[in-house]
Amino acid sequence: MHTSVHLLADAPAQLLPARELMAFTLASHIILVPLGVALPLITLVMHYLGLRRNDATALLLARRWSAVIAVQFAVGVVTGTVLSFEFGLLWPGLMGRWGDVFGIGFGVEAWAFFLEAVLIAIYLYGWRRLKPRTHFLLGLPLPITALLGAFGILAANSWMNTPQGFSLNADGDPVDVDVWKAIFTPMFGPQYWHFVVAMLLTAGYMVAGVYAVGWLRGRRDRYHRLGFAVPFTIAAVATPVQFVLGDAIARSVFHKQPVKFAAMEIVWKTDTRVPEYIFGRLHPDGSVSGGIKIPLLDSFLAGFSPNTKVVGLTSVPADERPTATQATIAHWAFDIMVGVGSALVLLALWYGLVWLRHRRLPASRWFYRSAACAGVASVVAVECGWIATEVGRQPWIVYQNMKVAEAVTSTRSTTLWIMLGVVIVVYLFVFGSLLGVLLKMRTRWRLADEQQASWHPAHAPEADGPYGPRVPVPGGDATTGSGPAPSENGRP
Repeated sequence: MHTSVHLLADAPAQLLPARELMAFTLASHIILVPLGVALPLITLVMHYLGLRRNDATALLLARRWSAVIAVQFAVGVVTGTVLSFEFGLLWPGLMGRWGDVFGIGFGVEAWAFFLEAVLIAIYLYGWRRLKPRTHFLLGLPLPITALLGAFGILAANSWMNTPQGFSLNADGDPVDVDVWKAIFTPMFGPQYWHFVVAMLLTAGYMVAGVYAVGWLRGRRDRYHRLGFAVPFTIAAVATPVQFVLGDAIARSVFHKQPVKFAAMEIVWKTDTRVPEYIFGRLHPDGSVSGGIKIPLLDSFLAGFSPNTKVVGLTSVPADERPTATQATIAHWAFDIMVGVGSALVLLALWYGLVWLRHRRLPASRWFYRSAACAGVASVVAVECGWIATEVGRQPWIVYQNMKVAEAVTSTRSTTLWIMLGVVIVVYLFVFGSLLGVLLKMRTRWRLADEQQASWHPAHAPEADGPYGPRVPVPGGDATTGSGPAPSENGRP
């Protein structure tokens, strides 16, 4: 019988459903995270351009994106709260023993959450009610609070990867906690900046993708061009930066978590002149099938020399390393992430070259098809990054200090499977509602622009900005054309 089968047989029955439940809720929540972390910054960039150039189109886009921020935040509250409860309900061993050490990160995230809720409300309410400059200045703390929330979560996760800032007493419990060391662990810097830039480029590609689809459907007005250009430019600038940061974090994993690196690169035995496998499957006997084998490359990438020694999975006992299946999952996730990142670099270069040579947006339909797919592809890359991080750390929940099996709840496995089913149904409803609301908002905005254009052919559909009097419209409601005419401020 294979070693992995023995390990599975020794695991508590609750382990698999608890991990599946946590994985599903985290994978669902992370779809919203790029918009929560980076969309406020992208919106404020558009807001600034609108104020500086007195551009009604830019201001209208910023106002509409602020509504998306509010809707996304409302749904993120639900999914994020579920995750918070799951830490205590599914992993009481983790929180009971180690909560005093790394829990400060969750505290920081909670404060950031409340601040962000207040600031979003003020920013959304301020359109047409505050002076333009005052309104913009009140929105500036929004990206800071979003980054602060990411700071808290990444501090907790990086601690789980490279725990420090404590001593163990005779019973194995942590004492003498040093908060600063617990927050600023060796993996915190690489993880945090890699994550933040990933959120920025992902949100940029997601937003730009909406307008790329509009371009493909024939909507070539300034509203769609500007709605595409600003977020795509931000994402395109961030993409090569992210590629460099990705290489840096991979080297940090190589030095600080060598067994995780071995899993991500499916390296079985410690050796030099190690080949690189693009995809491929690791078997329990250490053999690799499928994939593309490139001699020497893994050693060269790890230390810029083919003679670099790469630690293998067999450097630690079988119960202290990922199984062959887990290593394969981490490896595939890592390769997909790198592949998507490489494709996005090429797309950003395409965009940059056209702009430098012609000072205009690309005209190729293939470019906009690629841009429309870039948002989804970047979300896939984010998901794969978390999979590589979490699966590659197995079987540890706190690296080299506590195993996942030791932290799991004692609740019956049947109950956990039922909880998973309920959560899936609820999340389908929640995300379906989110999609429905966003589509309804899009339809309402499009109809408003079309009606304004028909009433005022001399004005572009986006001429009505969010500050000052609205462009007057003829008497009648938006549907029948009957009723009183609105006043200067848009109210009847």
